[in-house]
Amino acid sequence: MPDRLARWLWLTHFLLWLTAGAWAAPVPGEHAESVSRVRVGVLAVLGAEAAVAEWSPLIRRLENALPGWQVSLVQLDHAGLRAAVQRGDLEFVITNPGHYVELEADLGVSRILSLDAGGGRSPQRALGAAVIVPAASVIRDLSDLRGKRLAIVGRDAFGGYQMVWGALDGLGLQPERDLAELYEVGLPMDRVVAALDAGKADAGVLRSCLLESRPEWADRFRVVAPQAVAGFPCATSTPLYPDWPLAALRHTSPDLARAVAIALLGMTRETDGLAWAVPADYQSVHELFRRLQIGPYAYLREPTLMALAARYWPWVAALALLVAAWALYTLRVEHLVHRRTAELRAAQEQAEHMARLSVLGELSGTLAHELNQPLATITNYAHSLRRRADNQRLTDAAVREAAAEIAEQAERAAGILGRIRHFARKRRNSCERLVPAEVVGESVELFRGMLARAPAVAVEDALPAGTVIEADRLQIQQVLLNLLKNAHDASEGLPDARRRIHIRLTPADAGLSPGVLIAVRDFGRGLDAAAHGRLFESFFTTKPDGLGLGLSICRSIAEAHGGRLDAAPAADGPGWVFTLNLPAVLAPATPTVLLDHDPNR
Repeated sequence: MPDRLARWLWLTHFLLWLTAGAWAAPVPGEHAESVSRVRVGVLAVLGAEAAVAEWSPLIRRLENALPGWQVSLVQLDHAGLRAAVQRGDLEFVITNPGHYVELEADLGVSRILSLDAGGGRSPQRALGAAVIVPAASVIRDLSDLRGKRLAIVGRDAFGGYQMVWGALDGLGLQPERDLAELYEVGLPMDRVVAALDAGKADAGVLRSCLLESRPEWADRFRVVAPQAVAGFPCATSTPLYPDWPLAALRHTSPDLARAVAIALLGMTRETDGLAWAVPADYQSVHELFRRLQIGPYAYLREPTLMALAARYWPWVAALALLVAAWALYTLRVEHLVHRRTAELRAAQEQAEHMARLSVLGELSGTLAHELNQPLATITNYAHSLRRRADNQRLTDAAVREAAAEIAEQAERAAGILGRIRHFARKRRNSCERLVPAEVVGESVELFRGMLARAPAVAVEDALPAGTVIEADRLQIQQVLLNLLKNAHDASEGLPDARRRIHIRLTPADAGLSPGVLIAVRDFGRGLDAAAHGRLFESFFTTKPDGLGLGLSICRSIAEAHGGRLDAAPAADGPGWVFTLNLPAVLAPATPTVLLDHDPNR
């Protein structure tokens, strides 16, 4: 049932493809100036004259469907047809299923239709092979062929040998070993009958239904071990396989292939003598070839590793020793690299943690003042409640108001401490998808929560909606907090107009890869050229009590995320701009949003 369902789905998809091509594809004739020939190569199993008679209706149909195109039929044998496909001398090929499977695997041809012979034969079960013998022969079963001479078209002939080979293999007979001779006669297939008449073979192989189509043969020969196949009108000695396909070559235009398929699907046996259907499933041919280890599966006949090992065991043993030594050496190197990498990662994480603590240490002097306000408010309301109680003027409304204010201020103080504790904790790095504006907002809130007199911070978000980055939240916050702290220090002691900080989020112009730019701009004193050149060096600092690790670690964090951190003087006034460039995951369009983080609001 699953195979049948899959086949119906495939057929439905193919019909939709043809329908779409009928409406959307340009008529091949429109491109006649560039491609003017349609050459159809056909396997002439019964000779050139018979091939012309058999396939002339197809040529006439294509000539009518493709006006202005030169349509021709090329009759070839197996080797000639393969060579023509290799040279690119054809646009389409019609051949037996076995030959098609080989051309598909080796040269990339692809079927677009399968022949529909009718008369009780479906495209999926249309071909068999008949082993014929003279009417008076004692051969009654395929097993009776042991020690006999068998006339075949050739070892590469599907109906002329390979199907019978598969049937003999199922009986445990190997033709090359158990038969007296495989007598190859070549094409046309009539030569098989001539070999029997001449006494050069005891039995011969024909394509099923060929014997019934020649009354003069049917009177003199009979089919060995005929199988009863419901609905199949002819005698066959083998299981049935799909009918011949029409296949397009690799260089064939898809529009031409579509137009040819549409034209041929309109043929009927009643009016044209031929009919075509959507491509059949040729899996049964693949299974036969895999079992016989021929065609695309000939590589299965190659010597096994066990056979090679038994023949060349001293070399195999030496190679095994070398491989074992190399494996041990590789394992030791990997162990040392893994251990060293772990040590470096631990050292890097320790340095990042110390850098965060350093930032907190620099800001902790003002943290007491920031916490003092909610604590003072809580104290005032507590004293007020006690005085009212002593004066017997305490009302329910006053209690509720005081309790609400105390709770609000306590939550404010707890929020400040919680953000600081989260930022300062030591933990493993982990990447997640983040919205850049949210990370920036959290960093600004943390920065403001640690300063008694925080500067105004304006955040301008010009990123497209849905833009996200894949990063470690705490590490990006660490970079932004360092940049905000440096911006604050740069404007320390200046008028309020120059103590503001501006953050702008914009898409990065990074070619095919989307990116995010987070620019932190201050309006401070700036830096001289010498300091600019050494900003990101480890242990370089312009602060009397600085460690010189903050910007160096920030740049390493940016690079670890596949980005970079740059600094440059502001182009439109005093101050500097530090730009964090990070790769983005998604960046569709959206309007600009301006967020203002003003501590005085």
